[in-house]
Amino acid sequence: MESLKKILGIVWIILALLTAYFCIAKFGIPKIVSGHQEDVVFGIIILFILTPIITCGLGIFGYYALKGEYDKEKM
Repeated sequence: MESLKKILGIVWIILALLTAYFCIAKFGIPKIVSGHQEDVVFGIIILFILTPIITCGLGIFGYYALKGEYDKEKM
């Protein structure tokens, strides 16, 4: 079970990188450069609020899982 947690830690880190890419390249930047006011506001919210929260949360969770912080011996 501990090795599964470490493998899933890598999966979470990869998921964090993919989330950062999609939030920036597919949702954030195209909305900001669209020119419509409601799209610009949505793009700013995606880029500066949601992307750091989601990406850092997934990355930190994956890092801790990879380092073994969730192992039973640590409890």
